Amino acid sequence: MVSISCTTYNHEDYIADALESFLMQKIKFKYEILIHDDASTDRTAEIIKDYEKKYPEIIKPIYQTYNQYSKGIKVGKFNRERAKGKYIAICEGDDFWTDEYKLQKQVEYMELHPDCSMCVHAAYKVNEEKVKYRKHIRPSIGNKIFSVEEVIDGGGGLFATNSIMYPRHLGIDMPSFYNNAPIGDYPLAIYLALQGKVYYIDEFMSAYRIKSKGSWSERMSESTMDERIEHKKKIEKMLNEVDKYSDYKYTTVIKKFINKNWFNLMIDLKKFNEIKTGQFKEYYSSLDLKSKMKIFAKQYFPYTVKLFRLIKRI
Repeated sequence: MVSISCTTYNHEDYIADALESFLMQKIKFKYEILIHDDASTDRTAEIIKDYEKKYPEIIKPIYQTYNQYSKGIKVGKFNRERAKGKYIAICEGDDFWTDEYKLQKQVEYMELHPDCSMCVHAAYKVNEEKVKYRKHIRPSIGNKIFSVEEVIDGGGGLFATNSIMYPRHLGIDMPSFYNNAPIGDYPLAIYLALQGKVYYIDEFMSAYRIKSKGSWSERMSESTMDERIEHKKKIEKMLNEVDKYSDYKYTTVIKKFINKNWFNLMIDLKKFNEIKTGQFKEYYSSLDLKSKMKIFAKQYFPYTVKLFRLIKRI
């Protein structure tokens, strides 16, 4: 019924948490655990092999001898192409699930609603030691069906990647905007939203690690400004491809998101005067008072803002 897709690389400190959270699932159907180890240089593969020996009928790994990600290959395809389940559930090797009925709840909903192309849920944000942050990934208070416009405008952080479940057949022939994108979760969410209904369950059923070793959040936090600018350009290119793929049905929200993306980068570049003129003027004017006050604080009291952020992390 379900193929769990887990991609991992140098996650020796985390992979056992992920595997244990898969194995603890209380379900009324068969499932498989597909693990793709991208030539880890630490003990990740060794730990997976120990679990594979204990659960050979469930755990099905691929051990790469050469890192595929460095070759520009989206490693998720290795699991998608060999999956046998009706549905695919995603969880990367540094994340884990927290609810033992997670799969059962999602499958029950999707079986009753065949028009559902993606089912997601709330997730905790945790650090390397699994200590919870104050803010979590909870896009709605209450269960909700998300529109395509909301998925596009929500960006890559709208849903936790390890909350995603979708019908396997939708992942067989992925569009070019997904294959060419610099990231996987955001274009995947958009693609799936275009195929049917996106249903959000307002329950915390997984944990998403922030800035763990080798994670996307860590790489982005350490990236240079030039790298961030290049990333924004690639996201803009991807969204323009989405616009064409969807026959320009969502041009308005796509243009709005692209503008918002560059607007936020301008703030990071401390170009505060520019965000109130030209292409950004309308967006700035549409912000509520709280958002404008935050920008004001960043402009005139940057050290106070930094201090406040540090205090919140403690």
